[in-house]
Amino acid sequence: MRKRAHRIRMACPRFQVEHTTERGGTEENEEEQMTRILAVIAMIIGLSVVPATHFTPTAQADTPALKGPLSTVGRYIVDAAGNRVHLKSGNWHGASGTWTGSGDDEQPANNFASEVGHRAPLGLDRVPLNQMVQDFRALGLNSIRLPFSNQMITDTRPVQGLTANPSLNGLTPLQVYDRAVTALTDAGLGVILNNHTTTTRWCCAVDGNERWNSGQDTATWVADWATMAARYKDNPGVIGADLRNEVRRDTWDDPNWGLGDVHDWEAAARQAGDRIVSSANPNLLIMIEGLNWIGIPTDITPHERPMLKPVQNLSVTLTRSHKLVYSAHFYGYIGPNNTGGTGISGGETHDPRFRDMSPTDLFASMDQLAGYVATTPDRHFTAPVWVSEFGVGKDGTAADQAWFGHMVDYLISRDLEFAYWPLVGFQHLDQGNQWGLLRFDTDGSVRSVLDPDDWRGPQLQRLLAATGVTGQVPPTRTWSMLNGIHADDNESLRAAADWDSGARKLVCPDDQRMIGISDRGQGGLCTDATAGNLWTPGTTATRVASEHVTTDWASGFTKYQCATGQFMIGYSLHGDAVNSILCAPARIPLAGNGRTVWDDRGDNRPASGEGGDYAVGYYKGQCNSNEYLAGIAFSWANLRYGHPDAIYCRSMS
Repeated sequence: MRKRAHRIRMACPRFQVEHTTERGGTEENEEEQMTRILAVIAMIIGLSVVPATHFTPTAQADTPALKGPLSTVGRYIVDAAGNRVHLKSGNWHGASGTWTGSGDDEQPANNFASEVGHRAPLGLDRVPLNQMVQDFRALGLNSIRLPFSNQMITDTRPVQGLTANPSLNGLTPLQVYDRAVTALTDAGLGVILNNHTTTTRWCCAVDGNERWNSGQDTATWVADWATMAARYKDNPGVIGADLRNEVRRDTWDDPNWGLGDVHDWEAAARQAGDRIVSSANPNLLIMIEGLNWIGIPTDITPHERPMLKPVQNLSVTLTRSHKLVYSAHFYGYIGPNNTGGTGISGGETHDPRFRDMSPTDLFASMDQLAGYVATTPDRHFTAPVWVSEFGVGKDGTAADQAWFGHMVDYLISRDLEFAYWPLVGFQHLDQGNQWGLLRFDTDGSVRSVLDPDDWRGPQLQRLLAATGVTGQVPPTRTWSMLNGIHADDNESLRAAADWDSGARKLVCPDDQRMIGISDRGQGGLCTDATAGNLWTPGTTATRVASEHVTTDWASGFTKYQCATGQFMIGYSLHGDAVNSILCAPARIPLAGNGRTVWDDRGDNRPASGEGGDYAVGYYKGQCNSNEYLAGIAFSWANLRYGHPDAIYCRSMS
């Protein structure tokens, strides 16, 4: 048995837990007591305390249907016609589990906030599925993040208790999930599959669901993703794969971004993303959340919430370009170094929470943690950012309410994608979960965020009404980073996986060419700048491991150069020593003038900084965006050890 040394609420004890903890348990204050008394009086004298069974804000119900395949252009998501798609999502939880881990999972007391999900999307015991989906549409959302657990995929215990949807009882949890996906996409809502947990239980603390390989190995996790992605391959309304929720520390170990061990989230995410887009379902966007928490949260030990900060130095490159979206979670009660808990057992420190910050400091912090990825153009890490969880309770404090307004301001000003948590909650009179945008009572009636007494409504409507960039998104050049320090980084679908056996291989995606290398550190930069996809269709790549040159562009050095009409898409190394290069035939004539760019004594990249630093701490050589990389020069003399000392850049024309 593992000894639990401490309990950490890394980000999402979410709504009720954090709120009741701060109040000192579930004890009511005077205002709540009065509210409950008035509700009972109203019920006795026959007044309605609940709005209509469902609401019909028809002005927002005409949201266009969201269908894939979607892709990315720079920092924006676009549809097949190149028009910007702004994800305005809600989280419909429940299928990944509401059970808190002990006792009968059908008993309210053993489920988070007494909300029994029955291992199905929440609320199906209270409202017919199609009615609930129409209520989602009526809010003005265009997409749903739909969590699942790995356990859900193989759980054969029949679902029971969905009294408002009797036809779903007796199905497996996965079959109920299928029905929810179909209902959502038939109604025009895009669905983003979200691997929330390993086991079907509530998260997100030290609960056995901290990482993608908690309770399972990475191979099993990747295989499960391949299964889920392929399952909905023929449904264009399933638009994305959100690979894992809130990767965080367990009792003993931290996750990391790029160390190459079993806790390396960047490597695991790239592996799963490549499996999905290369074969299981190439239509899906791949959503990758950063590191949610590392370190032990005490005032005397290092601890932080890195989120997307590591992406600046190590971004993810997939085998298919224009499919990557990064994500992050923001709540008022957490902070850059604050778990969101209270008390020693909850992992509370004296670090500020987001709701404690001034708007200026809040914006600066969120930019540093995530927003910069979208707002910094023309870099290898530039991509859309989806704030896939943020939210607040209707019963939030003044500080919560101020934070939520600032959060909406931030999302609008940065034009980011978003998903509110949670979309659905339970309600009974004035009791229950006050965080849901829709709070369903046992009789199916609903309290909505759009009700006049819900202060969140105007803020949410302001966010949903904000347009940001719309219409056609102009073509934007793409930059992609390669890193072969710990393993091959072959991102080509056309080049053989082991085209240089025994060597470390770095290869660009098929629609990009190599444009920069590092002298050590096994790094590379790829781009489609100026020429777009340069590789001739139907042709194969050629490995070059001997010298033959058109001119002596690096006298005294060994030079591997692509044949005339070909360009470099990759290279291989033994350690940091050049072993060979990989060349592909160009679809246009390549006969431009050449120049030598040395990287043996400094960082020799364009002054514009285009592409960004793809090998931090190492010397680099990089061609200009109107050039292509045609060869590498190296030497074993004078203690040079075969490192790439120079590259040969040739003009595109």
